[in-house]
Amino acid sequence: MKPQLQRPPKVFVAVSGGVDSAIAAATLKQAGFDCTAVYMKLYDQPLHKSEDAEKVAKHLDIPFEVLDLTAEFKNVIDYFCSEYRQARTPNPCVFCNRFIKFGRLLEYAKAKGADFIATGHYAQIIEEKNGFGLYAAANTNKDQSYALAMISRSVLENILFPLGRLDKSQTRKMAESLGLEVSSKPDSQEICFIPDNDYAAKLESLCPEVLRKGNIIDSKGKILGTHNGIHRFTIGQRRGLKVAMGVPYYVTKLNAEENTVTLGPDDALLHKGLTAAGANWLIDEPSEVFAALIKIRYNHKPVSGYVKPEKDIVRISFDRPVRAITPGQAVVFYLKNEKGLKVTGSAWIKEVFD
Repeated sequence: MKPQLQRPPKVFVAVSGGVDSAIAAATLKQAGFDCTAVYMKLYDQPLHKSEDAEKVAKHLDIPFEVLDLTAEFKNVIDYFCSEYRQARTPNPCVFCNRFIKFGRLLEYAKAKGADFIATGHYAQIIEEKNGFGLYAAANTNKDQSYALAMISRSVLENILFPLGRLDKSQTRKMAESLGLEVSSKPDSQEICFIPDNDYAAKLESLCPEVLRKGNIIDSKGKILGTHNGIHRFTIGQRRGLKVAMGVPYYVTKLNAEENTVTLGPDDALLHKGLTAAGANWLIDEPSEVFAALIKIRYNHKPVSGYVKPEKDIVRISFDRPVRAITPGQAVVFYLKNEKGLKVTGSAWIKEVFD
């Protein structure tokens, strides 16, 4: 755990109105922390979300605050649009975690005298000889460390993840035992500012310039059909292509400059490596190539390979070709040790190579 204080440690818990953040707050209160629930208003959110969060705080008998971050969250939406304009598939949750949840919320908490912030993420912060490390959750099936890999190393000592050693069924049982109304509330599966999960429609309303007709081509440049905007496609996509080839074809490349969508067979999605930019290290920055377990998307099972740091860039080579590497997504590197699966760093995928 974190260093002992002479008074009960003060923690601001990000409470969304869901079961995970509710149990994070409940667990910390039971452990003797001085808890305050904070609901982050990020955009024009439905009123019931903040009401659910306030009900949780009232049930747990802890103070409740609303932190309006709509101005700051505009940067997340701008990033979302910018990546699509460049034919990349963004990960706004990873971006938001770095700059909003574990950036602005932490700044606010410290200004209010808090020692820590906490969330309902399934991940672990473990104290080590030279500070703190970010680790995957004990239950790797629910692990959310991928989405946290871009946060700054300097803030790890101020973060608590009370659910790091639980699984979802335990969390729900705890909520039931406490009489929390959110105990059976379904998990949210979509990006928070796209509640109906219609990415394309949201993007078109935010930046209508993405609606540009273009060509669907094969690897040799032959025109196979047309599209109404490359933002409606992602690497590895098979459905909705409206191109009959007689055999399964997939999206293998998106080109913003030429406004083209390239299709190819499944084996065209396999690549031996990638380059990524904007490296974020949660260990002392390595100077030499090292072996690691690597994830290229949230639900991707880690695969073995090598990470070669080159200042802000990393070059990754896989032991076996990996399918559907998607520019714009985060790539996360892990090392396995006696404490678990440790996040060493991450970067934003730019290009693939063979």
